[in-house]
Amino acid sequence: MYEPVEIEGLTFSYPDGHKALNDVTLKIGSNEKAALVGPNGAGKSTLMLHLNGLLRTPGAAIRIGGLPVTDQNLGQIRAWVGLVFQNPDDQLFSPKVFDDVAFGPLHMNLPEAEVRQRTMAALEAVGMAGYADRISHHLSIGEKKRIAIATVLSMEPQILVLDEPTAGLDPRARRSLIRLLASMERTMLVATHDMKLVEELFPRTVILDEGRIVADASTQDILQDEVLLAAHGLEKS
Repeated sequence: MYEPVEIEGLTFSYPDGHKALNDVTLKIGSNEKAALVGPNGAGKSTLMLHLNGLLRTPGAAIRIGGLPVTDQNLGQIRAWVGLVFQNPDDQLFSPKVFDDVAFGPLHMNLPEAEVRQRTMAALEAVGMAGYADRISHHLSIGEKKRIAIATVLSMEPQILVLDEPTAGLDPRARRSLIRLLASMERTMLVATHDMKLVEELFPRTVILDEGRIVADASTQDILQDEVLLAAHGLEKS
């Protein structure tokens, strides 16, 4: 049986020659919640963008649900992998919340009734069922982050990939988002600097630094290793 995420020996350089990833090998199991941590510039976002083909490395051994990330499989993989950006304004572009959340299902050529059902179910899942007719850009940052998550849930993904989901949230919104993520039974990879979030939500932590995985262990073990954390620009909250 294939794992939801399988990466083997991924190396990636940007056109300016900067090597962002260096021989990364990583597997994430079914319904496993893993945190991806490391200093700024470690390669976390670059790695995540490879998971649904927004960044591509020719010949790279990346499989999602057993399918290699190729042109032929890209549509299926992007339906399976729900990628939520750090800034929700990068994800929300329609006049109304409903239109943003319905965008993905519409482009899957689903019947209108199913598009509406998926859209309302996704809004319900993130606690935003009453916001369908609201204007996305008039919402708070916490509300926008929930809507951004709903835009990928409407695609019914198998895997959630989130970049800094708690960044910019006030304590109440942060707590609400943590409860939401904890309630979701999905394979989840989350890049974050929020070590308290890591401690509360993720049994497994992967440390990425200078494009390399330098640690991959239980969160409890990693958080107890203050020397390891300090060496990679991290500190326990």
